[in-house]
Amino acid sequence: MAVKTIAQRLEQLYKLQTIDSRLDQLRAVRGELPIEVDDLKDEMEGLNTRLANFNSEIEHFNGQITANKEQIKTSQELIKKYNTQLNNVKNNREFDALNKEIEIQDLTIQAAEKKLGELDNSISMKNELIEELQTRINERNEDLENKIKELEEITAETEKEEEQIKKERAKAEKSIEEKLLKAYDRIRANFRNGIAVAPVLRGACGGCFAKIPPQLQSDIRQSKKIVICENCGRINIDARMAGIEEAVEEEKPKTRRRAVRKKS
Repeated sequence: MAVKTIAQRLEQLYKLQTIDSRLDQLRAVRGELPIEVDDLKDEMEGLNTRLANFNSEIEHFNGQITANKEQIKTSQELIKKYNTQLNNVKNNREFDALNKEIEIQDLTIQAAEKKLGELDNSISMKNELIEELQTRINERNEDLENKIKELEEITAETEKEEEQIKKERAKAEKSIEEKLLKAYDRIRANFRNGIAVAPVLRGACGGCFAKIPPQLQSDIRQSKKIVICENCGRINIDARMAGIEEAVEEEKPKTRRRAVRKKS
């Protein structure tokens, strides 16, 4: 297999760049929809997690309600038992002890009833929050469904063309050595516009518009080596390789016209 020249490598890279740019333009038709869909999915996940936490808290409150009701029932049974024992006391000491136990159980019942009231209030508040949250979930879910539908419609319109361009890209990739391809993909990922290979225009990088030293401009024109822009890191190529003929306008001397005065 013949070794490719630097010029051939650069031409292949630029060809890949033009294919990728076409693909980017096609995908740009979708606008921000893919990002909006992903954001809505993330938001829905957060809202559903919050809803699950609220329901879990209510479940915990209901468990506490059951426990406090059991406590009230137990205390009431003990009070009944102690009242029965009061009828059979033999001395003041036993009488005082039983009354003390009854008093403790009364306080226990009061504390449990107070707790039940607090738990009922907490559940009411959580239910209000759940109702508001569920309304928001329904709204966001409707938005998500509409966005997904819109994205699917746009994707369906461009899907055939996109597949064709992807095939072209796969074919173009095969002509580029792996190391160079990885470098190209890495550079391309650094820029929102996806431009990794930029022509030199009027002595400046066509990507960032930074001036290029004359010696490097000469290297780029002669395709002696692969030149990376010192400012942005893009691969620079000669404008002619990109099919651009730069018009160099030379300043033409202006013809001076003398005003002729008419003799009176």
